[in-house]
Amino acid sequence: MLKPLTLFCLPYAGANAAMYLRWRKLLPAWVKLQPIELPGRGSRLNESPKESYATLTKSLCDELAPALPERYVLFGHSMGALLAYGITQGLCARKLPPPAALFVSGCAAPSCQDSERYTRMQSEAALIADLSKQGGTPTEVFNNRELLAMTLDLLRIDYRVCGSFQYLSLPPLPIPIYGFGGRTDEIGATKLNAWQLESSRTFTLDWFDGGHFFLRQSEEWFMFTLKKRLVESQMEISHGVSATA
Repeated sequence: MLKPLTLFCLPYAGANAAMYLRWRKLLPAWVKLQPIELPGRGSRLNESPKESYATLTKSLCDELAPALPERYVLFGHSMGALLAYGITQGLCARKLPPPAALFVSGCAAPSCQDSERYTRMQSEAALIADLSKQGGTPTEVFNNRELLAMTLDLLRIDYRVCGSFQYLSLPPLPIPIYGFGGRTDEIGATKLNAWQLESSRTFTLDWFDGGHFFLRQSEEWFMFTLKKRLVESQMEISHGVSATA
């Protein structure tokens, strides 16, 4: 029987932790879903958002460090994957137990990040064009001026976070990395496969029909694969392969 595992999930740019709530009905009982809310949105709307990657990841490490579960993994989609990577590096730097595995979805590897792309997209027109292109924003958002303005403000801040990311050649993480990509997403195989350079353990890459938001477009198959990889991460712990062994 598999032991309880906490699944920390980080949202993509412009989103909040609520995007993961429906997963509670789709994941097995031994997985405890724990969406991470970022400052300035959702339940933390009254807090000032962080606009620097280094500041945000340090803050998130500060919040997680005092009460890390015995068994946990980190999952992030798009910007969330980059944040999950930064948190993992931060925890390792503090000599704290890292996650049993890192799950990175729809995100180019740290060494392939195009920070300048985000600095170019700060105008309203550029942000709206990018939202439309990615295809993950409901039509009602575009039709509601107030809701659109709120979304653009948050997206602009998140793009500043991504634009401030600076890649450092650090030692590979001593944990498995499981990657996920969309077959028609702009982020292609080269940029996704480069994640294997960030791990000294297992690396896998699963593909799904759809674009950048394939985890919605192919949700059934994606959730099936995610559960499979979560089981594998449990096996890594049981066999003493992870850095916490």
